[in-house]
Parts: sequence; structure tokens; C-alpha cells
Amino acid sequence: MYIPPAFKVSDAAAAFELIDQYAFGTIITSSPHSGLVATHLPFLLKRVVSGAILQGHVARANTHWRLFDGSTEAIVIFQGPHGYISPRWYATGPAVPTWNYAVVHLHGRPLATDNRELTASIIAALVQKYESHRPHPYRTEELPPDFAEQMVSRIVAFEMVVDRVEAKFKLGQNRSEEDRAGAIAGLIAERSPAAEALATFMTKHLEGTKA
Repeated sequence: MYIPPAFKVSDAAAAFELIDQYAFGTIITSSPHSGLVATHLPFLLKRVVSGAILQGHVARANTHWRLFDGSTEAIVIFQGPHGYISPRWYATGPAVPTWNYAVVHLHGRPLATDNRELTASIIAALVQKYESHRPHPYRTEELPPDFAEQMVSRIVAFEMVVDRVEAKFKLGQNRSEEDRAGAIAGLIAERSPAAEALATFMTKHLEGTKA
């Protein structure tokens, strides 16, 4: 990924925080028979002493998992908030339109597993992540054992040790503080959830940054 120095994020914790919040990613591998193969799915990011491990699962009918052999390289792409930035919002000119965004690429070699306990634990953790805030959270333990076993048999779980992290937060770090403030104000004035999410992200990550 092309990353100008102003937009490079060297702090893995900041990259992992984005993944925690925007966990729906795209895993891409290359097959000698079918070329590039991509699957879109929610991931879990597990911190370990040595770094991090990505966990996920795909339908057994999705043959992409056959490339998850522990030796085939993969890249997983996560996209945070993004949006159009109008030059009208800047305090200085001349200027051109641009697009602000935050992305993280994780590199590794995914390994599929047929371990039913590990698969069930990954599913349970994923459900808990998105159910825990609800008044009456759903739990996988509610399923009848036979039905749960049938469902688990139809998916393939995998883990990927993260070998390399690339993170790019293009948020106007190359502009003046006045221009960045104008961009944030312009996004807020758009009154859309996507624009407000980007404005919030910019406010958080540009604090104390100088062009």
C-alpha cells in the first residue's frame, strides 16, 4: 500500500483499535488456478504477547478456505470512516477536492481448522461481541445441541497470525490546522452518519498534530 509519511500510522494499537470498531473486512489470497480470491466477513482480533491473531470463519461451501493452508500468504483489508472533502471547507487556497479515509492492511498466512471446539469458541466470541450490549443478548448456548453441531459442520474456522501491519490514516495531516478544522466543520454540516463518523475520527486522531 502506498503510504506517504504524513499519513503513516506506526502505532499498531491505533490500527487494532480501528479493526475492533470496523471489523468487517476483506481477505484476499492468490490461487495458482483461479487467480485472486476475496471473501468479505466479520473478523475477531485477538491480542497475544507476540502481536495479534485474526479469527474468522467461512461457509464450508466457499472453497476459499482451501487456500488457508498456513503457507499461502493473504492480506486482510479493513476500512474505517471515509468521505469526500470539499476545497470550499479549507481556510487557504488554491486547493482541490480529496477523499479522507482510514485503512488497515494485515498480512499473514491463514490456517483453517476442523477443531470443533475452536470453531464453536470463535462463533461464540463473535456473537458475544455484537450481542453483549443488548438488553436480552442472544447466546449460542440457546441452540439445541444437535442443531448447533449441524451449523458448525457447515462452516470452516481459521486463524491468521499477523505478520505485518500497514495502516494509513489520510486525514489532512498535510494541511494547516485551520484547513483541518474547516474540513471537520464541513463534514459535521453535512449531517450524515458517514460524514459525522469521519469528523469524529479526524478530531480524535488529529489532536496535537501539526502540518
